Amino acid sequence: MNNEVLRDKVAVVGIGSVNFGEMFRNRDEFRSAEDLGARALKAALDDAGLEKDAIDGLCLMRIPSYQQFGTILGMNPGQLRHVTQFEGAGRFCGVTLQNAAMAIASGMAETVACIYGNNGRSAGATYGGGEGGLPTAAFEYVYGMTSPGAAVAMAYSRYMHTYGVPDGALAPLALNNRENAKNNPLAVMRDDLTLETYLGSRFIAEPLRLFDYCLINDGAVVIILTTPERARDLNKPSVLLKAAGASVTLNTTYQVPDNFWASAVDVSDRLWSDSGLRPTDIDVASFYDNFTPTILFSLEAFGYCERGTAWEWVKDGRIETGGELPLNTSGGHTSESYMQGWNHIAELVRQIRGESVNQVPDCELAHYVCYAPVITSLVFSKA
Repeated sequence: MNNEVLRDKVAVVGIGSVNFGEMFRNRDEFRSAEDLGARALKAALDDAGLEKDAIDGLCLMRIPSYQQFGTILGMNPGQLRHVTQFEGAGRFCGVTLQNAAMAIASGMAETVACIYGNNGRSAGATYGGGEGGLPTAAFEYVYGMTSPGAAVAMAYSRYMHTYGVPDGALAPLALNNRENAKNNPLAVMRDDLTLETYLGSRFIAEPLRLFDYCLINDGAVVIILTTPERARDLNKPSVLLKAAGASVTLNTTYQVPDNFWASAVDVSDRLWSDSGLRPTDIDVASFYDNFTPTILFSLEAFGYCERGTAWEWVKDGRIETGGELPLNTSGGHTSESYMQGWNHIAELVRQIRGESVNQVPDCELAHYVCYAPVITSLVFSKA
């Protein structure tokens, strides 16, 4: 992607979500992704100070039909100029937002609502493993690799062996997520999590413990994008898209020999070069954490530390709200909610606006990374 096309041409003007913790506590077999998405859209429109008729683009993820969803919303004939829908895999959060941004930058649409809805907990989703679970790919099933967690556990085992990483090195990541979630009224997991509790928790796919895994829950997040010119008339300070990039590893399994490293470095090199920024310029980051090791891989591939050192780099408060790189400040996927990247984006917008419950002082630049078969990364800035 040519960042010159997008840089400062697209603004985030509205964010909305449902209460993840409330949804987790109150399961509902009749809850649908469409209903949740519609609720979050109403919240995002209110946040931006927009009416529904201002939306001329819909980019959906995990909501299966733009036609059905548009009908539910009561969209007027001829109202939409751009529509897309993406599968319910977390790697497509960044793809969805980049698609919407390109539509706006090219003039195909002016105001696009990116809508994510997930009723996975109520619907009984397992993300692989267990009765009713589906393998990541048929080729992996015969080897017992029935979930992405198993693949990440294997990648992290190799990482431990290669770099001499001790057991328990992931604890700072899980503990940081939980500490941030404790202040977040939307979060699912807000109880204390101690090192002793973390180390005493059971292995799910060794060496990954219970608290290294994301949640399975219901929820929805909506991000509304528009032009900077249109944004000036709306409720909240503009948050600009400063840089974006993606790279795809084509493979029939979740696990690949280099653990997506080449793709990640490709995105990293282009992102920093095109934007003129460096990792040390970033004030806050949200890194995709379906499993905690992906945070380490992200830190290394995007130049925050040397390869093989992230497990030490995250110690001693460096990733806490008052540290060098505040990370996953709303609680991440392991404690706030598993919204497949969308809650990460919403939190970065809050940080730049100065609205986070774990606010980073003087926050001007925020970085998102998804380390997966489709690597995506976005940098947001204060207007």
